[in-house]
Amino acid sequence: MIEPGFDAFSDAAAAQMERLVADFGRMYRERNEALEEVTRAHHDALLRLSRAAEFRDDDTGVHIVRIGFLASALALRLGEPEPWALLLRQAAPMHDIGKIGVPDQVLKKPGPLTAEERAVMNGHARIGAEILGRSRIPLFQLAAEVALSHHERWNGSGYPEGLLGEAIPLSGRIVAVVDFFDALTMDRCYRPALSVAQAEQMLRAQSGEAFDPRVVQAFLADLPRFNALREQVDSAGWGFEALSAQGPSLAEFRQTAGALV
Repeated sequence: MIEPGFDAFSDAAAAQMERLVADFGRMYRERNEALEEVTRAHHDALLRLSRAAEFRDDDTGVHIVRIGFLASALALRLGEPEPWALLLRQAAPMHDIGKIGVPDQVLKKPGPLTAEERAVMNGHARIGAEILGRSRIPLFQLAAEVALSHHERWNGSGYPEGLLGEAIPLSGRIVAVVDFFDALTMDRCYRPALSVAQAEQMLRAQSGEAFDPRVVQAFLADLPRFNALREQVDSAGWGFEALSAQGPSLAEFRQTAGALV
């Protein structure tokens, strides 16, 4: 029987409740901080592995940094939300991480690949997705999606799944375009860099074949500014630290990229 005047929420009980709420809040913050730290460490390790893969094909390693910023800018140009564009900036540089599993005699072969060698080379998409794993962390989910899908072709003739059109994730369609353009306009171990005009012509020719026409159109509509962004990454010396959430904010990025985004 509850006596008259009994206050179940006495001052002592209220104080204890406040302490419990504060403890839960602190535990929640500490848990999130620990998760963020693990994510940063994981991201750093995977970027270093991506850089190791890239060094085998590009002695500067800056290609994957440019891909991050170009992909993010193109996502914004297409009207995608800023948080997703920032996440893509961090995920896109891991697109070719699977090349770490491709032998040098295939990766660096100067001439055409045989059918068997091509199959080995094409395997890097699945290898990359496997390295990035089935994480529940959004960054690595997106990175795995990019690694698996950036060699799919708009007309369905790509690999590894042979996806057609919009069945290809947008992240893969964006990275495919900027990777193609940036790779053409840089020196490779098997050929010198092509001019921006040559790369533009080749990109236009593949619109609707290899690449999503809407993504190509958005890229080419601001090609001078995209190319200026590539040069800005080089001249400013932006490295892997600039790709992270602690790198240039989107406000700073917009200022650097001017009217592009």
